[in-house]
Amino acid sequence: MVIEQSTLLAIALSPLLGAVIAGLFGRQVGRAGAHTVTILGVLVACALSCKVLYDLVWGGAPTFNENIYTWFEIGGYSAHVGFLVDKLTAMMMVVVTFVSLLVHVYTIGYMHEDPGYQRFFSYISLFTFSMLMLVMSNNFMQLFFGWEAVGLVSYLLIGFWYKRPSAIFANLKAFLVNRVGDFGFLLGIAGVLFWIGSLDYAEVFAAAPSIKDATFVPWDGTSWSIPTFICICLFIGAMGKSAQVPLHVWLPDSMEGPTPISALIHAATMVTAGIFMVARMSPLFEMSETALNFVLFIGATTAFFTGLIGIVQNDIKRVVAYSTLSQLGYMTVALGVSAYAGAVYHLMTHAFFKALLFLAAGSVIIGMHHEQDMRKMGGLRKYMPITYITSLIGTLALVGTPFFSGYYSKDSIILATEVAAEHGGWVQQYAMWAVLLGVFVTSFYSFRLLFLTFHGKERFDAHIEDGNYVAPEADSTEHEQALAHEHDAHDDHHHAHTPHESPWVVTLPLILLAIPSIAIGFLSVGPMLFGDFFAGAIFVNEANNTLGQVADKIWHADQGWVSAAIAFGAHFYASPAFYLALFGFLSAAYIYLFNPAIADKTKKALAPLHRLLENKYGFDDFNQKIFAGGSLKLGRAFWKGGDSAVIDGVIVDGSATFVDRLSGIIRLMQSGYLYHYAFAMIVGLIALLGALIYWLR
Repeated sequence: MVIEQSTLLAIALSPLLGAVIAGLFGRQVGRAGAHTVTILGVLVACALSCKVLYDLVWGGAPTFNENIYTWFEIGGYSAHVGFLVDKLTAMMMVVVTFVSLLVHVYTIGYMHEDPGYQRFFSYISLFTFSMLMLVMSNNFMQLFFGWEAVGLVSYLLIGFWYKRPSAIFANLKAFLVNRVGDFGFLLGIAGVLFWIGSLDYAEVFAAAPSIKDATFVPWDGTSWSIPTFICICLFIGAMGKSAQVPLHVWLPDSMEGPTPISALIHAATMVTAGIFMVARMSPLFEMSETALNFVLFIGATTAFFTGLIGIVQNDIKRVVAYSTLSQLGYMTVALGVSAYAGAVYHLMTHAFFKALLFLAAGSVIIGMHHEQDMRKMGGLRKYMPITYITSLIGTLALVGTPFFSGYYSKDSIILATEVAAEHGGWVQQYAMWAVLLGVFVTSFYSFRLLFLTFHGKERFDAHIEDGNYVAPEADSTEHEQALAHEHDAHDDHHHAHTPHESPWVVTLPLILLAIPSIAIGFLSVGPMLFGDFFAGAIFVNEANNTLGQVADKIWHADQGWVSAAIAFGAHFYASPAFYLALFGFLSAAYIYLFNPAIADKTKKALAPLHRLLENKYGFDDFNQKIFAGGSLKLGRAFWKGGDSAVIDGVIVDGSATFVDRLSGIIRLMQSGYLYHYAFAMIVGLIALLGALIYWLR
C-alpha cells in the first residue's frame, strides 16, 4: 500500500477550491452555497487525511517524500513544491482538518447574522489550505510560504470586524509581532541554505552532522556555533507564531476576532505551527545544547507567568487565551528537554480540548447575547446544559484530571522535565518548578471560569463599578421571576436577557470535540509517547532521551496497552501535579462558590501584584512606549530633520532659493543704461590685461 500523490493534492487543494468559490463568487452562491462548498472541501480533506493516517499506521504504507513541482532553479539552488508525509505529518493533517471541519459547522450558527458570512467562510477555508501546506511541506521554502500564509489569513480574521478600532489595532499588532519572529525565522533558513547548501529537509538532515562543531566569526574576537545560531533563529520564528514570551503579546488581543477563529487559529492550529516546526527540526536542535536550554527557559517562563495573568481576567475568551499561552509554554518546555514526542502529543490533545473550550465560550456568548464578562454571568448550567457539560469535560482535560486526554500528555511533560532536572543545571530546575506551579495556576483559573460562568447566583443584571461587581437591586427571587416572565413573553430568539442553549450547529461540534478530549489520550498514549509512532520523523540523542527514562518508570508495555494506560492513569497518586491541581480546584471552589468576599479581600491585600498582572507585566506598555513610541519619534526626527530640513529645506527649496538669489544679483547688472555696460567692459578689459601681464611675467 502506498500513498498516492493525487490523494495529497486533493487534501491540500480541496479547502483552497472552497475558499476561492466562497470568496470570489459569494454573491452568486449565497450564504448556503458558501458554507456548503467550504464545508465539503474541508470534509474531503479530513476524510482523505484520516485515510492517509490509517495507511501509514495500520496499512504499512511507506513515508511519502516527493517533489511535485519545480518552482525555480538558480545556479546550484532549486526550490520545489513537494510533500513529506510521515506519521507526524499525517497526525497534524487529521488534527487540522478535523478541528477546521467542526469550526466550519459551528460558524453556521455563530455567524448566521453577520453580513460578512461568505467572506468569513472563505477566510477560514483559506487558512486550512495554508496550514496544510505548512505541515505537508518537504522543504524550507514551502514551509516559509505556509508560515507566512497562515500569518496573513490570521491578520484578515483577527480584523474581520474591521469597523472596530480595537480589531484593527489587534490585527496590526499580531502582524507586526509576527514579523519580528519571522525575521529570525528567515535568518535561520538563510543559515541553512548558506552553510548546508540545500532547502530540502532530507538533504539538510543528512548533511547536518557535518556542521555540528562548525563555527563562524560574526566580528573579530568572537566565535559562534553554526547549529546554535541556526536553531535559535528558527526558534525565534516559533516564538512569534507560537506566542512565547516576549513575543506573546499579540495572542490575547487577537480575541477581538470572531470566536470560531479563536478555536481554529489560536488554540488548535496556527499557534502550534512553531511547536511542529521545532519537532520537525529535531535533528538540528539535538546538535545544540545551548539552543535547547534557550528553548526550555522561554517555554518555562511562558508556561507559568502567562498563566498567572489568566487569574485576573474577567473576559471569558481572554481567560482561555491566557490558558493557551500557558499550554504552549508546556509544549515548548517539552521541546527544550528533548521530549519532542511529548510536545507534539500535547499539541494533539490540547487541540481538541482547547478548541472545545473556545467554542463553548462562544456558545456562552451566544446564549448571553454577546456578553463576555464573567462577572455578569452565573447559574448558566440550568439554561445551557450541553454547553456546561462539554465545558466541564474540557476543563477536566485541561487541568490534567486522571484518565482524561490532558492528563496523559501534560503529566508526561512534567515527568520528562523532572527527569531532566535530576541531572541538569539551573535552567532545568527552573523549568521543573515552573511547570509544577503552573498546574495549580491552570486548575485555579480554569475552575474560576467554570464557577463564575455556570455556578452560583445569576448576575445577568449586574453592572461593574471601578472594576468590581455590583449586584442588582432586586433579590434573587424577584430576579428569577422577572426572567421567567420575560421567557414566557418572548421566544428563544428574541428575548433580550434570558440565556438560552445554542442551536445544534453550535452544540454538535462541542459534543464531537468532547469525545477525543476524554478518550484520545488513553487510546494513543502507548504508541505516540512510548512507542515507535514518530520513528523516522523525530530524532533524539540517547543522552537526551527523557521520555525513554519516563517510560522505564511508569510505562509497563508487557502488560498490554490497555493495562499499561490504566496503570499510567493510576500513577496520579504519586505525582505532585495531581495534588497541586486538586488544591487549585478546592481553592477556586471555596472562593467562588462559598466565600466570594475572599476574592475582593485578596485583591486589595495584593493590590501591587494584582495591578502587575492586570498590566500584563508591562509588556504592552513597554512595546507601546519604547518600540511604537520610539518608532514614531524616530520617524518624526527623520521627517523634520531629513525630509523637511535636508530634502525640502536644502535640496528642493534650497536650490530654488539659491537660483532666486543668484538671479537677483545678476539682475542688478542688467540695468539697460549704456554707460553701465561701457563701464563693465572697461573693468573687464583691465582685468584681462592684468591677468595677461601676470601670466607673461
